[in-house]
Amino acid sequence: MLPQELLKKHFGYDHFRPKQAEIIEHILNKKDALVLMPTGGGKSVCFQIPALLMEGTCIVISPLISLMKDQVDALKANGICAAFLNSTQSFAEQETILEACQKDEIKLLYVSPEKLLTDLEVILQRAKPAFFAIDEAHCVSSWGHDFRPEYAKIGFLRDRFQGIPFVALTATADKITRRDISKQLNLQNPKLFISSFNRGNLSLDVRIGIKPKQKIQEIVDFIHSRSTESGIIYCLSRSKCEELSARLREAGIDAGYYHAGMNADDRAQVQEDFINDELPIVCATIAFGMGIDKSNVRWVIHYNMPKNMEGYYQEIGRAGRDGLPSETILYYNYADMIMLNKFASESGQAEINLEKLKRIQHYAEADSCRRKILLYYFSETLDENCGNCDVCKNPRKHFEGTVLVQKALSAIARMGEKEGAQMVIDVLRGSRRTEILEFGYDKLKTHGAGSDISAIDWQRYLMQMLNIGVLEIAYDENFALKITAIGKEILFGKRGVELTILPILAAKGKQVREKIAQPKVVPEDELFDHLRKVRRDFAMRENVPAYIVFSDATLQAMVVAKPKTAEDMLHIAGVSEHKFSRYGQAFLDVILDFLGESLSKKGNTYRETLLLYQRGLGPEEIATYRNVSPQTIYSHLAYLYSKGNISTLDNFVAWDEVEIIKKAIGVIGESKAMKPIFDYLNESVPYHKIRLAMAVIEKEESIREAQL
Repeated sequence: MLPQELLKKHFGYDHFRPKQAEIIEHILNKKDALVLMPTGGGKSVCFQIPALLMEGTCIVISPLISLMKDQVDALKANGICAAFLNSTQSFAEQETILEACQKDEIKLLYVSPEKLLTDLEVILQRAKPAFFAIDEAHCVSSWGHDFRPEYAKIGFLRDRFQGIPFVALTATADKITRRDISKQLNLQNPKLFISSFNRGNLSLDVRIGIKPKQKIQEIVDFIHSRSTESGIIYCLSRSKCEELSARLREAGIDAGYYHAGMNADDRAQVQEDFINDELPIVCATIAFGMGIDKSNVRWVIHYNMPKNMEGYYQEIGRAGRDGLPSETILYYNYADMIMLNKFASESGQAEINLEKLKRIQHYAEADSCRRKILLYYFSETLDENCGNCDVCKNPRKHFEGTVLVQKALSAIARMGEKEGAQMVIDVLRGSRRTEILEFGYDKLKTHGAGSDISAIDWQRYLMQMLNIGVLEIAYDENFALKITAIGKEILFGKRGVELTILPILAAKGKQVREKIAQPKVVPEDELFDHLRKVRRDFAMRENVPAYIVFSDATLQAMVVAKPKTAEDMLHIAGVSEHKFSRYGQAFLDVILDFLGESLSKKGNTYRETLLLYQRGLGPEEIATYRNVSPQTIYSHLAYLYSKGNISTLDNFVAWDEVEIIKKAIGVIGESKAMKPIFDYLNESVPYHKIRLAMAVIEKEESIREAQL
């Protein structure tokens, strides 16, 4: 069978993604390869399909037990014989797996480097290697962001197995790490395959200088506006994970925490609950990452600045693996920079870690397209601005900042360049705290020279000055701010400087911070809710994560296409022959019912909503009780009102809102579609209000026509 036929049969896709077919052919020709492909880009298919076509077993070296289990479950769901070996299995279980390998019944065997090194001879006696696939290969390099010493010990395998190919795969590796991977694994003339790192479905947003209290409130508001979505919040410290999780729970948000200080059972339970959609949100250190193969994570927030671009890219890559739109937010402030510089300076590879930190700092401070900077780091260029980062959506403007910068530089110089940022800001703002009076800083000419600028904005301006090379930090002198050669030229009037206007709204001299951007609300189709419930039933029955049954992207494709036959269903991306035989008919039945071919079932769903409403439950409570979205319940209420089952919708849509919708319809013309109205009103009225108002308007018109 040809590779493309296997792709369709087992994975349900008609075409390979870029580079996949080329990589597969290269492996089948028994040549070594180094594959760089972004998270969610389809790395696994590159070695899974050759495994089906080659004699013997593909030995997959993978770092985490949880990651192995997920991948094996996914392969089995696609009708592919796969297994993993680890220390949690009994001797009998391992013997059964090795015996199946010996009979060539298992095509992919996942094993950790530790297990492989410990039981190498036993495994190789029973499982004839077709080739070796080293997943998360950046772990082999001490230059990488997630070095694992055990990985560095497996390079001898290449010399031992001269006749079979080795393929190393990773989602994140800069040039120095790529070279080190090839060297450490002893790869033989490996061909480098680099797929585009452009994850266009991920929005990129950086928020600078937000105070802790406001940051938490922003995150709470963000999550409340996405109540059905799953997300990860990355924190630098274990204590912050626990603290933030507690704050979110106080705000009524179901959030757990995960870090290396927890015992193994507790960590495993959190990860399992998250993957199985039992726990929607996890506050975690970077320890929570590589084992997450969950395809429907809709957002990732970095509560603190990441240590480097590789880690940042891999962590945001946990979102939107199914290709659907997803959001990422990075919070960045001066305190993070100080802390991370301290960590980097004290690390075993201080020079390179400090340089990597500068690159992520440059990204966070950028006033040009962030995606261009991110891709350039991985040796990829983007011709056009992405249009899906905060800089592209709100292009930065600049102002003549020479006088402002001179005030700061003068204060720093007059204090002998021996104070840190907080003291400089306090002096500029005219603080009279005890320490300033003791040092005599209140007598300086610059004391109070910047009192018209808030402390938080001074912090952000100082960060800009650091970023453009006007200032530098003396980390070995208690983080004192020092003036650079460029800074001295500005201080003495030999050159000017422009600064970026901070993202604020100016109103009569007062600074009003912009509110957190609300997401565009897209009405969730009732059919998607029904399909998701069926998927959840299968997942619980088979004890696998829901996305292994079908991804959100596949369910959305079903919603759009509304297949009516088995043949139609097999044309949906992600529906393989094996998955259709296992699950397909149940999903097809739901779609047919929704389309009205079983009217009684559709009638029951409205009746169930009506009964709960008559008991006094509100729309949100009904949605929770029925495990559907609030949007669906509002749609039900609009329908029930139009049919006379409900006498009024006044509790849910105000009369002036109805009038606004009525005027909008008058301008754009009669339409059953809500999006034109939503767009015409500049997204100021949510979809569910539009739906309810349209029901009121239709009812008015029908009454008026009856009276004529």
